Amino acid sequence: MPRVSSTPTPSSIDTRWPIKRVVYVMLENRSFDNLFGAFPGVEGADVGVSFGKEVPLRQCPDWLPGDLPHDRAAALNCLNGGALDGFAGGIYGPYFAYTRLSESQVPNYWAWAREYAISDHFFASALGPSYPNHFFFIAGQSGGVIDNPENIQTRRVPGEAYPFKSWGCDAIGDGLFVLVKDDHGNLSKHETCFDFPTVGEQLSAAGIDWAYYAAVPGQVGYFWSAYNGIGQVFHDRAYWNAHVRPVDRLIRDIQAGLLPPMTWVTPVFQLSDHPPASSSGAHNWVTDVVNAIMKSDLWNETVIFITWDEWGGFYDHVMPPAVDETGLGFRVPLLTISPYVASRGLIDDEVGEFSTPLRFVADNWGLDYLTPRIANTHNFEHVLDFSQKPRPPVIADRKVRTYGGDPMRWPFARGGHVPGWPPGTVPVTAPW
Repeated sequence: MPRVSSTPTPSSIDTRWPIKRVVYVMLENRSFDNLFGAFPGVEGADVGVSFGKEVPLRQCPDWLPGDLPHDRAAALNCLNGGALDGFAGGIYGPYFAYTRLSESQVPNYWAWAREYAISDHFFASALGPSYPNHFFFIAGQSGGVIDNPENIQTRRVPGEAYPFKSWGCDAIGDGLFVLVKDDHGNLSKHETCFDFPTVGEQLSAAGIDWAYYAAVPGQVGYFWSAYNGIGQVFHDRAYWNAHVRPVDRLIRDIQAGLLPPMTWVTPVFQLSDHPPASSSGAHNWVTDVVNAIMKSDLWNETVIFITWDEWGGFYDHVMPPAVDETGLGFRVPLLTISPYVASRGLIDDEVGEFSTPLRFVADNWGLDYLTPRIANTHNFEHVLDFSQKPRPPVIADRKVRTYGGDPMRWPFARGGHVPGWPPGTVPVTAPW
């Protein structure tokens, strides 16, 4: 796609609606029922089904002792042939898959849902883990990818404390591959670098600036930097450097008014909500991001979409629609925060997925629909009312204390009893 050098100010670019900036945030590994199953008025659940037996959804701890299975095979196991009752897999699944968080644990998520909009029929784009879903996040397709890459090795950046992985064009390992499925259901192996077009490149061709904020090499969570799997972006270092930014800069850039018209955001692992990391740590970080926008001059012309990249192995009681060979995946939350949300506490029950905010982007800036997924979804016109004056922001600033005090540090190296863990639970060594 052609590159452009001009970068007009966001407010000077013609748009269909009075939205001049979109901020699209993707967190990690939570089903709708896990985060909002108890929220009033939504299609939530108090009870799950585990291998044919009803089980109550217990309270989910802030930290988990380890991860739940959530690869492609785990997704099929959770579906269990349509019974939707096979979530209790792996070491920790029997204890934690059938849990949900309470309002007191994530109060600002609930406050935003009450003040703005929550979607309770929003699904991951791919029936599988992060890698394909992060491609949908930027492109409305995954290139047929259905799983995470195999045979990936970690490495270190000198001076950095933790080993990290890449899933993209700079991945290392012997016999690297990722499984892709074509439109006829045929599986094949593919390298971890792809060349399908993305919405960022579409924006560039139209003279519209964009940014992707993500962990950098040396930070755990770099594998979610989706553009490192798009060869024509990753290998054009000038273009990469112009658009891919360290997520540690995000709040500073918001405060300085430096966000371009389109911004994608993925966090570092410790603040991502990905088990075993602290949910309160992720909640507090997202709060800082949203409040920075609300307190800035950007608010009156911005829409914020906040979602989670897949179900993470947690129970959800709504069967995902089958739309093609890749998805849809299990239900995940979507919060839409904007001064133009049509009514306070709007519950959106239209089917959506990670391509749906991209349809809004396409319609707002007059772009062609890059993929069938983008073309065949809605654009949030039923959620946003642009005939009304923009409402002033409602700041939700309640911070939740992380067990152990610091979400960036794994507090369980010496074991011990943790609230919400069954007696005798042995935690894993944290990935950071």
